Amino acid sequence: MISLRAKIVAYLVLIHAVLAVISYFVLRENRLWLLAVEALFALSITLGYLLVRSFFVPLDLIRTGAELISERDFTSQFREVGQPEMDALIHVYNRMIHRLREERLTAQEQHYFLDRVLTASPAGIVTLDFDGRVSLLNPSARELLGVGDEAVGLRLEELSVPCIAAIADVPLGESRVLTHGRRRLKVSRTELFDRGFPRHFLIVEELTEELRASEKAAYGKLIRMMSHEVNNSVGPVSSLLDSFRGYSDQLGEEDRQDFTHAVTVAIARLERLGAFVNGFAEVVRLPPPDRRPCDVRQLLDEILVLLRPQLEQRRIQAVWELAEPVPPIDLDRNQFEQVLVNVLKNAMEAIGEDGRITLRLAHEPAPSAPGGHRPVLRLADSGPGIPEDVRPLLFTPFFSTKRDGRGLGLTLIQEILTHHGFDFGLDNRFTAGETTGAELWVGF
Repeated sequence: MISLRAKIVAYLVLIHAVLAVISYFVLRENRLWLLAVEALFALSITLGYLLVRSFFVPLDLIRTGAELISERDFTSQFREVGQPEMDALIHVYNRMIHRLREERLTAQEQHYFLDRVLTASPAGIVTLDFDGRVSLLNPSARELLGVGDEAVGLRLEELSVPCIAAIADVPLGESRVLTHGRRRLKVSRTELFDRGFPRHFLIVEELTEELRASEKAAYGKLIRMMSHEVNNSVGPVSSLLDSFRGYSDQLGEEDRQDFTHAVTVAIARLERLGAFVNGFAEVVRLPPPDRRPCDVRQLLDEILVLLRPQLEQRRIQAVWELAEPVPPIDLDRNQFEQVLVNVLKNAMEAIGEDGRITLRLAHEPAPSAPGGHRPVLRLADSGPGIPEDVRPLLFTPFFSTKRDGRGLGLTLIQEILTHHGFDFGLDNRFTAGETTGAELWVGF
């Protein structure tokens, strides 16, 4: 395609050529005038070419600058040529390019800084696109929610996370504390503007340890006060009642037996009250674990032998689904035995009668070490599962669904496993989308 410059130059050449021919035929008899006219034509065409070139220099500058900008080349600048009009244009272009280069460098630095902050942040960040699909998850969000790269491009409701429905329902500008297994997560929804349009993103914060420490401090203080007051009363009152039994000989025969029986019942009730309060105090006075290598499979088999009469009475089978060879685990045998006994008893109570407890000990992927594996113990029952309204309150102190429960069984389990540094969780087990019982797992 012929450029505008070429067309103008061709036009000038053609006009001067026609005029030169006409001049030749008109002035060929007068050669002196003919040479003067031809020289004038040569000078005219030269000046015309120079004017055309000077006219198109700014256009060339604009075209070259546009090409550099389209190629995102903000490093090239133009030199001044000594022409006021051109130099003014060059000055404006160079200043614009310098500003664009600084803004791009600033944007790159901010993007790099933001990327490093998101990568190192303990808070999970989930960014959604304009259609509400996941466009970005930082490492903390992947770990807290238990999802990977497969979540990118999906809507929140499509993620396979137990509490994802509650997360998706968090309104814009609000925060909620949700339960995810044993974890307590604070989820906030806010927005950012991208190209002038709003996009939502979620901030997921881990509150498990903070809330656990706060709850422990609260119930620890309550238990110590309760134990102090009860024990200060139980001991002296028991001693007085025991002394009263010595006065039974001073009573008549018809009253003596009733008096002795009443005092004995009162003393026994006080002893049970003291034992009941001391049971609460065990959670507060839990000693540091005395770690020694322990065969977890052998420990569980021994506990099953201990609980066999109760299992047989309820017609409940306790079977190993899988038991891979696992090296001995460093743990406090007595404390961990208490955990397993409590879990198995809870499973039996959840089943009632005619059910199954499944045990599994195997190596599973470790979330904290990509590509690595760790031993994981799973104990699952065939009971009705954990009701939805109970799941958020599982590890809450003093909460119990049992009529006579104290609500410290799971709290004690949590304290023991936390002091050991083991990862653990308790939630429903699903098969084909339906609840098929509850499952507690421990990652060593």
